[in-house]
Amino acid sequence: MTALVTPTRAHARPKLIVLSHLRWDFVTQRPQHLLTRAAKSFDVVFIEEPLWDEGLAPRAEDGIRPGGIRLIQPVLPHGTGPQAAAAFQRKLLDAVVNDASGSEIVLWYYTPMALSFSRHVAADVVIFDKMDELSAFANAPPLLVALEAELLARADVVFTGGASMHEAAVGRHDNLHCFPSSIDAAHFAKARTNVLADPADQAPVGRPRIGFFGVIDERMDIELVGAVAALRPDWNLVMIGPTAKIDPASLPRAANIFWLGSKRYDELPAYLQGWNIAWMPFAINAATRFISPTKTPEFLAAGLPVVSTPIRDVIRPYGAAGVVEIAATAAATVAAIEALMARPRKDWLAQVDAILAQGSWDRTWAAMRAEIWNLLTPDRLSTPANAAIKREELRV
Repeated sequence: MTALVTPTRAHARPKLIVLSHLRWDFVTQRPQHLLTRAAKSFDVVFIEEPLWDEGLAPRAEDGIRPGGIRLIQPVLPHGTGPQAAAAFQRKLLDAVVNDASGSEIVLWYYTPMALSFSRHVAADVVIFDKMDELSAFANAPPLLVALEAELLARADVVFTGGASMHEAAVGRHDNLHCFPSSIDAAHFAKARTNVLADPADQAPVGRPRIGFFGVIDERMDIELVGAVAALRPDWNLVMIGPTAKIDPASLPRAANIFWLGSKRYDELPAYLQGWNIAWMPFAINAATRFISPTKTPEFLAAGLPVVSTPIRDVIRPYGAAGVVEIAATAAATVAAIEALMARPRKDWLAQVDAILAQGSWDRTWAAMRAEIWNLLTPDRLSTPANAAIKREELRV
């Protein structure tokens, strides 16, 4: 691709500009894990989709998050049209690009919708991290499919968030790499210590506890949740996470279902320590066809037996290896949970740890980073600043 500047410029750390539909401060997931690691060798700027308020003029919230991530949040008045919104976002992006004088520009897309204000940028490297099939989600914009095709044509490299998504993308790009959900095993292993205090809002909940954490949206089978609660009123279902794109009033209510809301990433091990079983009651629909749930290895790292509905990227490798039980119906879910609660865990944990040892977010980022370095020309890599960065990273 055409570089923004000439090879003779004074080089600084590459600038990694991320264009995302996800909110940095919402829940910790793939972008946060990868980009906090990227910030060790790139200047990372994370630009979100607009927020909307009652203001009279567009503005931007601009701040620094832990790890040195610069977060830019466009804030637009309600009623701002698509063209005006794109023009304002383009202005914000241009300011970031212009501020990167002397640096390589890497554009990292999570949403193809960002092309409406970014397609003019002549980046050194363009990345599409396709972590979700956004066109299958509720309220997906009609233009999304066409814009994704355009982004695939523009991208230098495409990362996919799971095996199913990778298989569906084969043939759509000639530099395609599968990077499924990974794990910060040490963080979730804190749940195995039995020394964390039971959080105040979970402490009154009786046992046994069957738990879930994650975004509660159209990907959750809420009818299944209600049915399992009704079949086993002596079990307590602990459901953690923010509600999105569904009416909270539609969630099943029962004396043994506890909707505890969103929790910080650092709080999760304390909640998981108090569960008997982890449960992933995903709906089987278009929105879950290609998902590779990050919570699968997270639950396992916490030492929790897991039951999941038949999600393809859970069945393989976890179901096939026998470390996750697969159950499609309420009756099958109850039977699977009963069996897991009666099963000794020592040998199972050894098998789990052997599987988890094969991957980490550090390894995932190292492999992605290598692909990015390979796309930067030898001339750029030979500059003192970037050569030093690369030498240091290769020691990891």
